[in-house]
Amino acid sequence: MTPREYLDAVKARLIADPIVQHFSLRKERWTVQDGFLRARLTLVDGSMLEFGEYVQATASGDIEVVTYSYHWADDNGALRKRWDNTPHFPNLEGFPHHLHDGATGRVSPSRPMSLFQVLDILAEALR
Repeated sequence: MTPREYLDAVKARLIADPIVQHFSLRKERWTVQDGFLRARLTLVDGSMLEFGEYVQATASGDIEVVTYSYHWADDNGALRKRWDNTPHFPNLEGFPHHLHDGATGRVSPSRPMSLFQVLDILAEALR
């Protein structure tokens, strides 16, 4: 899969996903080696997901999500959860992957994420 094909797959998911009421692309670019997408989504409950993903093609032909941030906020803009891999919590297990919990204010370890995984988590949470 090329970076462009990956970004096209992300946009197709945004169009087809029943929890996504509306989305707007903020920035998109790709080359043969890498790609970046930033978008803002309005979800069916009125909450918002703003995300950015930078991806690279691997030697084996896969796509690796190199850096990411998925910021889920309620309809008033208050943080619900944010998954990211900004390297600012070096003592957390699974560094640099972590989760900010808006309800508790805590930061906890997380696994590497992708937009597809986050949308699946949000779909479950919105049921």
